[in-house]
Amino acid sequence: MAYAETADYGLLSPAWAGTRAAALTSDEALLQAMLDVELEWLRVLASAGLVKPEIPDAVAPACQANRYDIADLAARAQGGGNPVIPLLADLRGKVREEAPSAVGPIHKAATSQDILDSALMLMSARALETILADAYRAQAALAGLAREHADTLSVARTLTQHSLPSTFGLKAAQWLHGVGQATAALEAAAAALPLQWGGASGTMAALTAAAESTPASPLELSADLAARLGLADPVAPWQTNRLPVTALGSALADLLAAAGKISNDVLLLSRPEIGEVSEPREEGRGGSSAMPQKQNPVLSVLIRSAALAAPGYTAMLQAAAGAADDERPGGSWHVEWQALRQLLRLAGGAAAKLAELASGLQIHTDAVARNLALAGPLVVSEKVMARVAPLLDNGSPGSGKKKVQALVSRSLAGEDFATLLRAEVPALSEAEITGLLDPANYIGQSGELIERIISAYPGRKNA
Repeated sequence: MAYAETADYGLLSPAWAGTRAAALTSDEALLQAMLDVELEWLRVLASAGLVKPEIPDAVAPACQANRYDIADLAARAQGGGNPVIPLLADLRGKVREEAPSAVGPIHKAATSQDILDSALMLMSARALETILADAYRAQAALAGLAREHADTLSVARTLTQHSLPSTFGLKAAQWLHGVGQATAALEAAAAALPLQWGGASGTMAALTAAAESTPASPLELSADLAARLGLADPVAPWQTNRLPVTALGSALADLLAAAGKISNDVLLLSRPEIGEVSEPREEGRGGSSAMPQKQNPVLSVLIRSAALAAPGYTAMLQAAAGAADDERPGGSWHVEWQALRQLLRLAGGAAAKLAELASGLQIHTDAVARNLALAGPLVVSEKVMARVAPLLDNGSPGSGKKKVQALVSRSLAGEDFATLLRAEVPALSEAEITGLLDPANYIGQSGELIERIISAYPGRKNA
């Protein structure tokens, strides 16, 4: 069966299908990463004088992923439990045909887990570049929204109900707060992606024996490989310590959770009966097969679907780490591969869509004002309670609060709250009542909080 007939193009995964992250985590991309690790290792050995200097260049032409039948490799991987084993057979076969003298040094002093774990880290590093770039774009767009609407009065909602006055700018800033924290964690995870290089059982025994003829120590050789691949040089091999994988998975899941929060809010606020926001429109997106009048918030739907899928894959990584056994995990190692790739794809798809959503989100300020007005003056009842209750206190505990609550209840039943206050608290002037009930006078430190958040998460300057 041809590769095209078995490839996963994401037909049932529109959250990431067709994205840059999908391409960077494809089977071909992983295969290329494995070949890159093998080739760079030969270059390390050549640099140390452990193989002839012409060997890497002789092997390089065979280190092109498009020269391999990926479907065939995948099927044959069942024989040894990982794809490195059949890949090595094919790599050696190609080199034997083209440069026979270069076959022997291939994979010298390495083991399958060294290649696959390092390739997964290399593939992750490449995918993270585009994920972080999109996260920075989203941050910049959210910061712009926050500043643009810093003075747009809105109603805050707690437990689905109107609570207090706020600003739409603060809502956007809080979106930024979540994305910024998650992006910072993902940056740290990206910087810490380590090389795995320990040999068959993590002792580096084969490399130690091979390096006896060179001044470079095995640890120096592995550090050279890490530098060439752009990976971190670990303290020690980590073949059964799977925390590098769980750390990356958790950071990806955090970004998806932050994006999911934004998509949830947009889905709510874009309902016609609320109508405070609209997604950016694009030809061919958001339509219905049966209802031509609809404009569905598809970006938010897909971001939310990615956020909902993430915890399952994160749990798989954590379970696998906790089940790791001996000096190479059996089964638990294998289950990580697909879970990590799916998290990279989901985060990549969500980050790209979030950047687009944030950059083009339309805020309908008339609807924002209308929804704030629905609560009337009761939206500042917390402020009224604090200001008026002491004036109505007759000495018995809580008497003032009970009287204010009674006024609120009468207002909820249909009476005008301002009129009730005038009658109940004649000590308050008309100007004082007007100022007391103005929601613009009860938004706390919203402006300062917006600026603090924006300053904390500037993103990359080129976002």
